[in-house]
Amino acid sequence: MESQMKCNMSEMWRSKMPSGMDLEISHHPIMKMKHVVNIIIAMERFKSSATESLLGTEFRDENLLNIMLDNIVEEQIVFERSSTPPAQFTWTGKELYNVTDSEKRSLILVQNSMELHAVMLQGGSDCQKVCLNMSTYVHPAPSSEARTVALNIKGKNLYLSCHKDGEGPCTLHLEAVEDSSLLNIASGSDMVRFLFNKQTTGLNITTLRSVPFNDWYISTAKQDKKPVEMCLETAQRHRTFNLDLALEAASECQVSPS
Repeated sequence: MESQMKCNMSEMWRSKMPSGMDLEISHHPIMKMKHVVNIIIAMERFKSSATESLLGTEFRDENLLNIMLDNIVEEQIVFERSSTPPAQFTWTGKELYNVTDSEKRSLILVQNSMELHAVMLQGGSDCQKVCLNMSTYVHPAPSSEARTVALNIKGKNLYLSCHKDGEGPCTLHLEAVEDSSLLNIASGSDMVRFLFNKQTTGLNITTLRSVPFNDWYISTAKQDKKPVEMCLETAQRHRTFNLDLALEAASECQVSPS
């Protein structure tokens, strides 16, 4: 069938060629329909131009070349350009820390409000304090001054996150994350709310600044037993913390009922 089609096409085009000219078609195994259409279009143009050229003068090689160059059908190939994948925050590890603010107050989890409070604990009540798992990430544009971290309360699926609605202030939340693999975070995604820039200066003096809202810091109030919140650098709050590596075998952090 294929050879018959090839023969029929050859005969059809030969019948359209000007007198004294011939056409030879060779088989190409990967010729597509659009290639055939291009040939038909080119031959129609070729026939017209060749007829005009043969009417007036002797047809020479250069005439054939000019006709071919004038009637080339160009095939445009469009390459789909794949978009560059977003930059990724790469997880590098996790360490457990005891956290106190600059007033030596520990953080406790208040169950009724699902908030962290800064509290000056008395002797024998250290088991109430919160220990934080600090996951570290490589920032797509790393800084020598800060490390990117996510903060999770030990023994729970609660992670600290920073939110901002419109022109309002940033707020600190505790969010439940059932699948920690979701914290494979792409730059620009909504998941960056879980990330903070940890910067340590001097003798273990650390600030924790939101990655998406880098003017806002995790902070504690001047008064005791008040919520941990986000604040600007100009706020009258404590923005520095002491982070001490904790033993994995330490007692589980307790939750205060109120």
